Amino acid sequence: MKIKHSKYRNTGLIFELLVKQIAADTLDNKDSEAVKILQKFYSNKSTLAKEYKLYEFVLKNSKLPQSKAEAVLSTITEVSRKLDQETLKNQKYSLISEIKNHYDLEGFFGMEVRDYKPLAALYCLLEAQNNSELVDPKVLVDNKFTILEHLTSNPQEKEAVKDSLIEDYSKYDKDLKMLTFKILLEKFNNKYKELLPAQKNILREFITSVNSNRRLHTLVNKELKNILSEINSLIKNVKDEVVKIKLQEVTKGIVPLKKTEKVNDTHLVNLMQYYDLVNELKSLWKDHN
Repeated sequence: MKIKHSKYRNTGLIFELLVKQIAADTLDNKDSEAVKILQKFYSNKSTLAKEYKLYEFVLKNSKLPQSKAEAVLSTITEVSRKLDQETLKNQKYSLISEIKNHYDLEGFFGMEVRDYKPLAALYCLLEAQNNSELVDPKVLVDNKFTILEHLTSNPQEKEAVKDSLIEDYSKYDKDLKMLTFKILLEKFNNKYKELLPAQKNILREFITSVNSNRRLHTLVNKELKNILSEINSLIKNVKDEVVKIKLQEVTKGIVPLKKTEKVNDTHLVNLMQYYDLVNELKSLWKDHN
């Protein structure tokens, strides 16, 4: 599912447009109804006013260190998840109705806003994470990319943004963990075109073990043990001494997870790479026999 930006539901954008409308009305020597609208919808403890604070925080911050920008965005999305979405929807409807009573909507929403891009990106990101349907991972990556660029005032690397999204969403419930799976799968498929049955199995387990990290932990350690055994067995058939030494070095890095260690996407990607290595070694052995 793709999330489209809606000017009519973007709390941050509407605030900026109301401020511009006040300026336009003042220049025309008119009493601005936009002042009353701002006071009515944004100057109280309503759900809409609380959501606007998230947009305001993004707009007022720039040149942040990368780690702080990541923390800010993570906090914003977490706070947004706690807002009553039905109440927010109703308040936005009332806000638009109020604006429509006093202004031409086409002209009002036709005004340019300087920070349109990060405002639109934050709207799409919040909509995506509050949506009950699975969202196209590209939507999340692109919009988080835009917001982080605004917060840091620095270019971002999309692969790094994907990694941070995987880490964020893997902490949440089953639907969001499904999204993590899609991002991880997309990331892996960009590098490895086809998945082996064992690779599909471990990814599937990653999704189904939403509330059972212990089960996934046990499976990963079991697979690491099997892979280590297979590689050690296949090394015996390798004639090239340089290759053999390199494979022996690889086996030293295949160690079981500690009891308190949580499975993350790095463990899974490493596992998939080990599967590929075993598969390649088996293919080479067959070719020489």
